[in-house]
Amino acid sequence: MQKVIVICGPTASGKTKLSIELAKKINGEIVSCDSMQIYKDMNIGTAKPTFEEMQGIKHYLIDFISPDKRYSVAEYKIDAEKAIEEILNKGKIPIVVGGTGLYIDTIIYGIEYPKIEFDDKYRKELEKREKKEGLIKLYEEAKQIDEEAIKKISINDKKRILRILEIYHATGKNKTEQEIISREKGPKFDYKVFAINMDREKLYERINKRVDIMIDNGLIDEVKKLLNKYKEFPTAMQGLGYKEVKEYLENKISKEEMIEKIKQESRRYAKRQITWFKKNKQTIWINGLNKIEDNINLILNSSGI
Repeated sequence: MQKVIVICGPTASGKTKLSIELAKKINGEIVSCDSMQIYKDMNIGTAKPTFEEMQGIKHYLIDFISPDKRYSVAEYKIDAEKAIEEILNKGKIPIVVGGTGLYIDTIIYGIEYPKIEFDDKYRKELEKREKKEGLIKLYEEAKQIDEEAIKKISINDKKRILRILEIYHATGKNKTEQEIISREKGPKFDYKVFAINMDREKLYERINKRVDIMIDNGLIDEVKKLLNKYKEFPTAMQGLGYKEVKEYLENKISKEEMIEKIKQESRRYAKRQITWFKKNKQTIWINGLNKIEDNINLILNSSGI
């Protein structure tokens, strides 16, 4: 099997910089593994790498889905494997980079998701219930259906809570059962998985600083433009940073509360990401505070590339 490098880890840990330097050194190209960077017009809040930051390295699966469209993990798997094959056919090395654990798992374990027809009527019913009864009620229902999957999900993660309910509604099987069945084929490539981590206090400092930079760079204006341009946001506006700015624009919270909320939720998200990646037994952990050259050497020595 052909080798593919995976670099994952929590938000603000330095994945983008490391992956670009690695790609320059080994003639690689990057496949994004981020469920928010897929969206067009959502650049600041998703920390999407700029053209300058990419330094001429081709990136796949960034900036290609309209925020008013749905995009599933099953679609991601198809698109990611297609991108990986394209890179390999060029004689280059694919580097999968991102912090979306579900996207990473679906490729490194070869998870095949059954084609589930989206039931718009049922989704609207869930949305109404969430407004009337509260998200906690739906969270408890999802917990009854799939206790294993709910362990990995925040009590505020509306998108994934609804997805558990939708999968069960459509198939009669829960998400965990689907995944057990779907792993039987195994992965298509030989994935070498690396995760960046660092001292928690240092990581939180970086997260807080990143949020301040996003605000300074115009995150509020970015959200205003999105709300003016698109009528619907099936999942995009649930993204971290975007939903808090939307609350601020609706005068539900103050600007200071909005900023603190984004920082707090980002720190919580980072903690969940670390927990998620720790369960992957083949993951090799690298220290994000080390010199980039040292981490590149570690990746090359450990992956045999």
